[in-house]
Amino acid sequence: MKLNLGVIFVIFVPLVGIAVLIYEFARPPWSPMRIAGLVLMFPALSLLTVARFQLGNSFSVSPQAKKLVTHGIYSRIRNPIYFFGTFVVAGLFLFLERPYLLLLIVPLLILQVTRARAEGRVLEERFGDEYRRYKASTWF
Repeated sequence: MKLNLGVIFVIFVPLVGIAVLIYEFARPPWSPMRIAGLVLMFPALSLLTVARFQLGNSFSVSPQAKKLVTHGIYSRIRNPIYFFGTFVVAGLFLFLERPYLLLLIVPLLILQVTRARAEGRVLEERFGDEYRRYKASTWF
């Protein structure tokens, strides 16, 4: 995959931001909430990064139908970036010991579902039955 500005913006900038936050807040005491946040955040961040690389040049900010990606994580979950991104945010809030920020997950979920539906419509228009079969065999 060619390294482009989209990859840098969507993968590396958030990773650096999260690394800086973890570094700044990584001092004792290590409460169960902070540990739970890391346990939630790191696997989700890893899977989000893998999903972004698997999406390749099909990534776009606005819904586009460049290619129907159905391999890797996308063979099971249609929108892994949204799915795992939500867990990264939740884990970060817990790690920062700001559980009240978890309330922001509700509008985030609404936004993610809205975006996923819009993308689904664009993909269905472009790929028709192929997308409908793919959709029937995957989750979210």
